[in-house]
Amino acid sequence: MQIFNTLQIASAALKKNKGRTILTILGVVIGISSVTIIISAGDSFKQVIYGQIEGFGSNYINAEVRVPQSSGGTMSQAQGVVITTMTDDDRKEIMKLPHVDKAYSAITAQDIVSWQSQRKKALIYGLTADFVDIDSMEIDQGRFYTEEEDDDMAMVVVLGSGVKEELFGNNNAIGETVKIDKKSFKVIGVAKSRGAVFFLDMDDMVYMPLKTTQKLLLGVDYVIQIVSQIDDPSREEEVSESIRQVLRDRHDITDPNKDDFEVMGAAEAKDLMDTIIGGITLLLVALAAVSLVVGGVGIMNIMYATVAERTFEIGLRKSVGATKQDILRQFLYEAVIITFFGGIFGIAIGIAVTYLVHIGAQYYNFDWPFAISFVGLTLSFFFSIIVGLIFGLYPAKQAAELNPIMALRKE
Repeated sequence: MQIFNTLQIASAALKKNKGRTILTILGVVIGISSVTIIISAGDSFKQVIYGQIEGFGSNYINAEVRVPQSSGGTMSQAQGVVITTMTDDDRKEIMKLPHVDKAYSAITAQDIVSWQSQRKKALIYGLTADFVDIDSMEIDQGRFYTEEEDDDMAMVVVLGSGVKEELFGNNNAIGETVKIDKKSFKVIGVAKSRGAVFFLDMDDMVYMPLKTTQKLLLGVDYVIQIVSQIDDPSREEEVSESIRQVLRDRHDITDPNKDDFEVMGAAEAKDLMDTIIGGITLLLVALAAVSLVVGGVGIMNIMYATVAERTFEIGLRKSVGATKQDILRQFLYEAVIITFFGGIFGIAIGIAVTYLVHIGAQYYNFDWPFAISFVGLTLSFFFSIIVGLIFGLYPAKQAAELNPIMALRKE
Protein backbone atom coordinates (compact mmCIF):
# COMPACT_ATOMS: atom_id res chain seq x y z
CA MET A 1 0.00 0.00 0.00
CA GLN A 2 2.84 2.38 0.86
CA ILE A 3 4.51 1.69 -2.49
CA PHE A 4 1.22 2.31 -4.31
CA ASN A 5 0.73 5.62 -2.48
CA THR A 6 4.28 6.70 -3.31
CA LEU A 7 3.69 5.82 -6.97
CA GLN A 8 0.55 7.95 -6.98
CA ILE A 9 2.43 10.89 -5.50
CA ALA A 10 5.25 10.47 -8.05
CA SER A 11 2.79 10.25 -10.96
CA ALA A 12 0.90 13.33 -9.78
CA ALA A 13 4.16 15.29 -9.52
CA LEU A 14 5.10 14.37 -13.10
CA LYS A 15 1.65 15.36 -14.39
CA LYS A 16 2.09 18.85 -12.95
CA ASN A 17 5.02 19.40 -15.35
CA LYS A 18 3.75 17.60 -18.46
CA GLY A 19 5.93 19.51 -20.92
CA ARG A 20 9.12 18.82 -19.00
CA THR A 21 8.13 15.17 -18.44
CA ILE A 22 7.38 14.59 -22.14
CA LEU A 23 10.70 16.11 -23.23
CA THR A 24 12.57 13.94 -20.72
CA ILE A 25 10.71 10.83 -21.89
CA LEU A 26 11.57 11.76 -25.49
CA GLY A 27 15.28 11.50 -24.73
CA VAL A 28 14.77 7.94 -23.48
CA VAL A 29 12.53 7.12 -26.47
CA ILE A 30 15.27 8.12 -28.93
CA GLY A 31 17.84 5.92 -27.19
CA ILE A 32 15.60 2.85 -26.82
CA SER A 33 14.18 3.08 -30.36
CA SER A 34 17.72 3.35 -31.76
CA VAL A 35 18.84 0.25 -29.85
CA THR A 36 15.70 -1.65 -30.96
CA ILE A 37 16.18 -0.73 -34.63
CA ILE A 38 19.86 -1.68 -34.60
CA ILE A 39 19.32 -5.04 -32.87
CA SER A 40 16.45 -5.86 -35.26
CA ALA A 41 18.51 -4.79 -38.29
CA GLY A 42 21.33 -7.07 -37.13
CA ASP A 43 18.93 -10.01 -36.83
CA SER A 44 17.39 -9.26 -40.24
CA PHE A 45 20.81 -9.00 -41.86
CA LYS A 46 21.84 -12.29 -40.26
CA GLN A 47 18.73 -14.00 -41.66
CA VAL A 48 19.49 -12.61 -45.14
CA ILE A 49 23.08 -13.87 -45.04
CA TYR A 50 22.06 -17.25 -43.62
CA GLY A 51 19.40 -17.62 -46.31
CA GLN A 52 21.94 -16.90 -49.03
CA ILE A 53 24.50 -19.30 -47.56
CA GLU A 54 21.84 -22.00 -47.28
CA GLY A 55 20.82 -21.24 -50.86
CA PHE A 56 24.23 -22.49 -51.91
CA GLY A 57 23.68 -25.59 -49.80
CA SER A 58 25.36 -26.98 -46.70
CA ASN A 59 27.65 -29.28 -48.64
CA TYR A 60 29.96 -26.96 -50.53
CA ILE A 61 33.53 -25.82 -49.92
CA ASN A 62 34.85 -22.67 -51.54
CA ALA A 63 38.51 -22.12 -52.41
CA GLU A 64 39.51 -18.72 -53.77
CA VAL A 65 42.72 -16.83 -54.39
CA ARG A 66 44.11 -14.32 -51.91
CA VAL A 67 47.31 -12.38 -51.27
CA PRO A 68 49.52 -14.43 -48.88
CA GLN A 69 49.44 -13.19 -45.27
CA SER A 70 53.24 -13.26 -45.06
CA SER A 71 53.73 -11.09 -48.16
CA GLY A 72 54.66 -8.18 -45.89
CA GLY A 73 52.75 -5.63 -47.94
CA THR A 74 50.04 -3.23 -46.86
CA MET A 75 46.35 -3.48 -47.75
CA SER A 76 46.72 -0.69 -50.31
CA GLN A 77 49.64 -2.50 -51.92
CA ALA A 78 47.57 -5.69 -52.07
CA GLN A 79 44.86 -3.94 -54.08
CA GLY A 80 45.21 -4.71 -57.76
CA VAL A 81 47.53 -7.68 -57.16
CA VAL A 82 46.47 -10.61 -59.35
CA ILE A 83 47.12 -14.14 -58.07
CA THR A 84 47.62 -16.43 -61.07
CA THR A 85 48.62 -19.68 -59.36
CA MET A 86 45.16 -21.29 -59.15
CA THR A 87 44.16 -23.14 -62.33
CA ASP A 88 41.47 -25.51 -63.53
CA ASP A 89 43.98 -28.35 -63.12
CA ASP A 90 43.72 -27.72 -59.37
CA ARG A 91 40.00 -28.46 -59.65
CA LYS A 92 40.70 -31.73 -61.43
CA GLU A 93 43.01 -32.82 -58.60
CA ILE A 94 40.50 -31.76 -55.95
CA MET A 95 37.84 -33.89 -57.64
CA LYS A 96 40.01 -36.97 -56.98
CA LEU A 97 39.67 -36.47 -53.21
CA PRO A 98 37.35 -38.72 -51.18
CA HIS A 99 33.87 -37.25 -50.53
CA VAL A 100 34.19 -34.65 -53.33
CA ASP A 101 31.30 -35.22 -55.75
CA LYS A 102 31.71 -32.33 -58.15
CA ALA A 103 33.56 -29.06 -58.50
CA TYR A 104 33.57 -26.04 -60.75
CA SER A 105 36.16 -23.37 -61.52
CA ALA A 106 35.35 -19.71 -62.05
CA ILE A 107 36.79 -16.46 -63.30
CA THR A 108 35.05 -13.10 -63.67
CA ALA A 109 35.28 -10.03 -65.87
CA GLN A 110 33.19 -6.95 -66.57
CA ASP A 111 32.27 -5.98 -70.11
CA ILE A 112 29.59 -4.46 -72.30
CA VAL A 113 27.09 -6.90 -73.78
CA SER A 114 25.20 -5.65 -76.83
CA TRP A 115 22.43 -6.78 -79.18
CA GLN A 116 21.51 -4.59 -82.10
CA SER A 117 21.31 -1.07 -80.61
CA GLN A 118 20.89 -2.24 -76.99
CA ARG A 119 23.88 -2.24 -74.63
CA LYS A 120 24.34 -3.29 -71.01
CA LYS A 121 27.31 -3.52 -68.65
CA ALA A 122 27.37 -7.00 -67.14
CA LEU A 123 29.52 -9.29 -65.03
CA ILE A 124 30.91 -12.09 -67.19
CA TYR A 125 31.10 -15.29 -65.17
CA GLY A 126 33.41 -17.85 -66.80
CA LEU A 127 32.56 -21.30 -65.40
CA THR A 128 33.07 -24.98 -65.98
CA ALA A 129 29.89 -26.89 -66.86
CA ASP A 130 29.47 -28.47 -63.39
CA PHE A 131 28.38 -25.06 -62.08
CA VAL A 132 24.75 -25.66 -63.03
CA ASP A 133 24.68 -28.93 -61.03
CA ILE A 134 26.21 -27.39 -57.89
CA ASP A 135 24.76 -23.89 -57.78
CA SER A 136 21.11 -23.12 -57.11
CA MET A 137 20.73 -21.34 -60.45
CA GLU A 138 17.86 -22.59 -62.62
CA ILE A 139 17.40 -22.27 -66.38
CA ASP A 140 14.23 -20.49 -67.49
CA GLN A 141 14.68 -20.82 -71.26
CA GLY A 142 17.04 -22.92 -73.36
CA ARG A 143 19.86 -24.79 -71.64
CA PHE A 144 23.25 -24.49 -69.95
CA TYR A 145 26.40 -25.31 -71.89
CA THR A 146 28.08 -28.73 -71.72
CA GLU A 147 31.56 -29.87 -70.72
CA GLU A 148 32.30 -30.54 -74.40
CA GLU A 149 31.38 -26.96 -75.28
CA ASP A 150 33.71 -25.73 -72.54
CA ASP A 151 36.57 -27.91 -73.83
CA ASP A 152 35.94 -26.71 -77.40
CA MET A 153 35.85 -23.03 -76.30
CA ALA A 154 32.37 -22.69 -77.75
CA MET A 155 31.18 -19.12 -78.37
CA VAL A 156 27.99 -19.55 -76.36
CA VAL A 157 26.48 -17.73 -73.37
CA VAL A 158 23.64 -18.03 -70.87
CA LEU A 159 22.11 -14.68 -69.95
CA GLY A 160 20.91 -13.60 -66.53
CA SER A 161 17.24 -12.58 -66.58
CA GLY A 162 18.10 -8.90 -66.09
CA VAL A 163 20.51 -8.87 -69.03
CA LYS A 164 17.97 -10.65 -71.24
CA GLU A 165 15.21 -8.22 -70.24
CA GLU A 166 17.29 -5.12 -70.90
CA LEU A 167 18.68 -6.31 -74.24
CA PHE A 168 15.75 -8.23 -75.69
CA GLY A 169 12.68 -7.11 -73.75
CA ASN A 170 9.83 -9.46 -74.65
CA ASN A 171 11.69 -10.82 -77.68
CA ASN A 172 13.02 -14.38 -77.69
CA ALA A 173 16.77 -14.38 -76.94
CA ILE A 174 17.48 -18.06 -77.63
CA GLY A 175 19.52 -18.48 -80.82
CA GLU A 176 20.29 -14.76 -81.09
CA THR A 177 23.85 -13.41 -81.23
CA VAL A 178 25.22 -10.90 -78.73
CA LYS A 179 28.50 -9.00 -78.90
CA ILE A 180 31.05 -8.99 -76.08
CA ASP A 181 34.44 -7.35 -76.64
CA LYS A 182 33.65 -7.22 -80.39
CA LYS A 183 33.20 -11.00 -80.44
CA SER A 184 29.97 -12.79 -81.32
CA PHE A 185 28.36 -15.24 -78.89
CA LYS A 186 25.25 -17.33 -79.41
CA VAL A 187 22.62 -17.18 -76.65
CA ILE A 188 21.69 -20.76 -75.69
CA GLY A 189 19.94 -20.12 -72.37
CA VAL A 190 18.34 -17.62 -70.01
CA ALA A 191 18.57 -18.07 -66.23
CA LYS A 192 15.61 -17.66 -63.89
CA SER A 193 15.57 -14.49 -61.83
CA ARG A 194 17.51 -14.86 -58.56
CA GLY A 195 17.85 -11.31 -57.30
CA ALA A 196 20.81 -10.34 -55.15
CA VAL A 197 23.13 -12.91 -53.56
CA PHE A 198 25.60 -11.37 -51.09
CA PHE A 199 24.47 -8.00 -52.52
CA LEU A 200 25.57 -9.04 -56.03
CA ASP A 201 22.76 -8.91 -58.59
CA MET A 202 22.78 -12.39 -60.13
CA ASP A 203 20.32 -11.27 -62.83
CA ASP A 204 22.95 -8.96 -64.32
CA MET A 205 25.35 -11.81 -65.11
CA VAL A 206 26.39 -13.50 -68.32
CA TYR A 207 27.52 -17.12 -67.94
CA MET A 208 30.20 -18.30 -70.35
CA PRO A 209 32.32 -21.49 -70.68
CA LEU A 210 35.50 -21.15 -68.60
CA LYS A 211 37.98 -21.81 -71.41
CA THR A 212 36.13 -19.42 -73.71
CA THR A 213 36.39 -16.69 -71.07
CA GLN A 214 40.03 -17.44 -70.34
CA LYS A 215 41.38 -17.79 -73.87
CA LEU A 216 39.13 -15.68 -76.08
CA LEU A 217 38.02 -12.92 -73.73
CA LEU A 218 40.78 -12.41 -71.14
CA GLY A 219 43.84 -14.21 -72.52
CA VAL A 220 44.72 -15.88 -69.20
CA ASP A 221 45.14 -19.41 -67.81
CA TYR A 222 44.24 -18.93 -64.16
CA VAL A 223 40.97 -19.07 -62.20
CA ILE A 224 39.98 -17.14 -59.08
CA GLN A 225 37.68 -19.67 -57.43
CA ILE A 226 37.02 -23.40 -57.14
CA VAL A 227 33.80 -24.56 -55.49
CA SER A 228 33.52 -28.21 -54.46
CA GLN A 229 30.40 -30.19 -53.59
CA ILE A 230 30.87 -32.89 -50.94
CA ASP A 231 28.73 -35.95 -50.23
CA ASP A 232 28.64 -35.50 -46.44
CA PRO A 233 28.42 -32.05 -44.78
CA SER A 234 29.73 -33.52 -41.51
CA ARG A 235 33.10 -34.06 -43.25
CA GLU A 236 33.46 -30.40 -44.21
CA GLU A 237 36.47 -29.75 -41.97
CA GLU A 238 38.23 -32.94 -43.08
CA VAL A 239 37.70 -32.28 -46.80
CA SER A 240 38.62 -28.60 -46.42
CA GLU A 241 41.98 -29.59 -44.97
CA SER A 242 42.51 -32.09 -47.81
CA ILE A 243 41.79 -29.34 -50.36
CA ARG A 244 44.29 -27.04 -48.62
CA GLN A 245 46.92 -29.75 -48.82
CA VAL A 246 46.27 -30.37 -52.52
CA LEU A 247 46.61 -26.66 -53.29
CA ARG A 248 49.77 -26.31 -51.18
CA ASP A 249 51.37 -29.28 -52.94
CA ARG A 250 50.44 -27.96 -56.38
CA HIS A 251 51.51 -24.38 -55.56
CA ASP A 252 54.78 -25.50 -53.88
CA ILE A 253 53.79 -24.00 -50.52
CA THR A 254 55.27 -25.44 -47.31
CA ASP A 255 54.40 -22.61 -44.91
CA PRO A 256 50.61 -22.20 -44.34
CA ASN A 257 51.22 -18.47 -43.73
CA LYS A 258 52.21 -18.25 -47.39
CA ASP A 259 48.96 -19.74 -48.69
CA ASP A 260 47.85 -17.86 -51.83
CA PHE A 261 44.32 -19.17 -51.40
CA GLU A 262 41.58 -19.38 -48.78
CA VAL A 263 39.36 -22.42 -48.21
CA MET A 264 36.02 -22.06 -46.44
CA GLY A 265 32.97 -24.31 -46.12
CA ALA A 266 29.33 -23.44 -45.44
CA ALA A 267 29.53 -24.02 -41.67
CA GLU A 268 32.71 -21.97 -41.38
CA ALA A 269 31.14 -19.20 -43.47
CA LYS A 270 28.18 -19.09 -41.07
CA ASP A 271 30.50 -18.90 -38.06
CA LEU A 272 32.47 -16.09 -39.69
CA MET A 273 29.30 -14.14 -40.51
CA ASP A 274 28.07 -14.67 -36.93
CA THR A 275 31.28 -13.11 -35.62
CA ILE A 276 31.23 -10.20 -38.07
CA ILE A 277 27.53 -9.37 -37.70
CA GLY A 278 27.68 -9.82 -33.92
CA GLY A 279 30.66 -7.47 -33.66
CA ILE A 280 29.08 -4.80 -35.87
CA THR A 281 25.75 -5.03 -34.03
CA LEU A 282 27.48 -4.76 -30.65
CA LEU A 283 29.39 -1.68 -31.78
CA LEU A 284 26.25 0.00 -33.14
CA VAL A 285 24.25 -0.87 -30.02
CA ALA A 286 27.02 0.64 -27.89
CA LEU A 287 26.85 3.83 -29.97
CA ALA A 288 23.05 3.91 -29.70
CA ALA A 289 23.30 3.31 -25.95
CA VAL A 290 25.24 6.57 -25.71
CA SER A 291 22.03 8.41 -26.64
CA LEU A 292 20.27 6.50 -23.85
CA VAL A 293 22.95 7.62 -21.39
CA VAL A 294 22.47 11.19 -22.66
CA GLY A 295 18.78 10.71 -21.90
CA GLY A 296 19.80 9.57 -18.42
CA VAL A 297 21.82 12.74 -17.93
CA GLY A 298 18.72 14.66 -18.99
CA ILE A 299 16.72 12.81 -16.33
CA MET A 300 19.31 13.72 -13.70
CA ASN A 301 19.28 17.40 -14.67
CA ILE A 302 15.48 17.50 -14.64
CA MET A 303 15.41 15.76 -11.26
CA TYR A 304 17.88 18.29 -9.83
CA ALA A 305 15.66 21.12 -11.07
CA THR A 306 12.60 19.36 -9.67
CA VAL A 307 14.20 18.96 -6.24
CA ALA A 308 15.11 22.66 -6.21
CA GLU A 309 11.58 23.69 -7.22
CA ARG A 310 9.88 21.38 -4.72
CA THR A 311 12.04 22.08 -1.69
CA PHE A 312 9.07 23.43 0.29
CA GLU A 313 6.93 20.41 -0.64
CA ILE A 314 9.70 18.07 0.56
CA GLY A 315 10.00 19.99 3.84
CA LEU A 316 6.23 19.90 4.32
CA ARG A 317 6.04 16.14 3.73
CA LYS A 318 8.88 15.53 6.16
CA SER A 319 7.26 17.74 8.80
CA VAL A 320 4.09 15.61 8.71
CA GLY A 321 5.95 12.32 9.07
CA ALA A 322 7.48 11.35 5.71
CA THR A 323 10.79 9.55 6.18
CA LYS A 324 13.98 9.84 4.14
CA GLN A 325 13.09 6.51 2.49
CA ASP A 326 9.65 7.88 1.49
CA ILE A 327 11.22 10.92 -0.20
CA LEU A 328 13.96 8.80 -1.80
CA ARG A 329 11.39 6.35 -3.19
CA GLN A 330 9.17 9.14 -4.51
CA PHE A 331 11.91 10.73 -6.62
CA LEU A 332 13.31 7.37 -7.71
CA TYR A 333 9.83 6.32 -8.82
CA GLU A 334 9.52 9.51 -10.84
CA ALA A 335 12.76 8.66 -12.67
CA VAL A 336 11.66 5.05 -13.22
CA ILE A 337 8.23 6.12 -14.50
CA ILE A 338 9.94 8.37 -17.06
CA THR A 339 12.23 5.57 -18.29
CA PHE A 340 9.41 2.99 -18.15
CA PHE A 341 7.21 4.93 -20.55
CA GLY A 342 10.25 6.00 -22.56
CA GLY A 343 11.18 2.32 -22.91
CA ILE A 344 7.65 1.28 -23.94
CA PHE A 345 7.29 4.04 -26.55
CA GLY A 346 10.88 3.56 -27.75
CA ILE A 347 10.37 -0.17 -28.34
CA ALA A 348 7.05 0.49 -30.10
CA ILE A 349 8.65 3.06 -32.41
CA GLY A 350 11.63 0.76 -33.03
CA ILE A 351 9.34 -2.13 -34.02
CA ALA A 352 7.26 0.18 -36.24
CA VAL A 353 10.34 1.49 -38.07
CA THR A 354 11.68 -2.06 -38.48
CA TYR A 355 8.36 -3.16 -39.99
CA LEU A 356 8.26 -0.15 -42.35
CA VAL A 357 11.77 -1.00 -43.56
CA HIS A 358 10.59 -4.58 -44.19
CA ILE A 359 7.57 -3.34 -46.17
CA GLY A 360 9.75 -0.90 -48.13
CA ALA A 361 12.23 -3.66 -48.97
CA GLN A 362 9.40 -5.87 -50.23
CA TYR A 363 8.14 -3.04 -52.42
CA TYR A 364 11.56 -2.87 -54.10
CA ASN A 365 11.77 -6.70 -54.33
CA PHE A 366 14.58 -6.88 -51.78
CA ASP A 367 14.62 -9.77 -49.34
CA TRP A 368 14.76 -8.08 -45.93
CA PRO A 369 12.88 -10.10 -43.26
CA PHE A 370 10.98 -8.56 -40.35
CA ALA A 371 13.09 -9.82 -37.43
CA ILE A 372 12.53 -8.86 -33.81
CA SER A 373 14.80 -10.12 -31.04
CA PHE A 374 12.65 -10.44 -27.91
CA VAL A 375 15.78 -11.04 -25.84
CA GLY A 376 17.24 -7.81 -27.24
CA LEU A 377 14.00 -5.92 -26.57
CA THR A 378 13.84 -7.20 -23.00
CA LEU A 379 17.46 -6.28 -22.32
CA SER A 380 17.09 -2.79 -23.80
CA PHE A 381 13.90 -2.19 -21.79
CA PHE A 382 15.51 -3.22 -18.50
CA PHE A 383 18.59 -1.19 -19.41
CA SER A 384 16.35 1.89 -19.69
CA ILE A 385 14.94 1.18 -16.21
CA ILE A 386 18.47 0.80 -14.83
CA VAL A 387 19.44 4.13 -16.45
CA GLY A 388 16.48 5.74 -14.66
CA LEU A 389 17.54 4.27 -11.32
CA ILE A 390 21.20 5.22 -11.69
CA PHE A 391 20.66 8.79 -12.90
CA GLY A 392 17.72 9.39 -10.59
CA LEU A 393 19.47 8.09 -7.47
CA TYR A 394 21.70 11.06 -6.64
CA PRO A 395 18.98 13.75 -7.00
CA ALA A 396 16.63 11.49 -4.99
CA LYS A 397 19.24 11.16 -2.23
CA GLN A 398 19.71 14.92 -2.27
CA ALA A 399 15.96 15.38 -1.80
CA ALA A 400 15.85 12.80 1.00
CA GLU A 401 18.68 14.51 2.89
CA LEU A 402 17.02 17.95 2.94
CA ASN A 403 16.51 19.43 6.41
CA PRO A 404 12.74 19.96 6.80
CA ILE A 405 13.12 23.24 8.71
CA MET A 406 15.52 24.70 6.13
CA ALA A 407 13.28 23.39 3.34
CA LEU A 408 10.18 25.11 4.77
CA ARG A 409 12.07 28.41 5.04
CA LYS A 410 12.72 28.26 1.24
CA GLU A 411 9.11 29.21 0.59
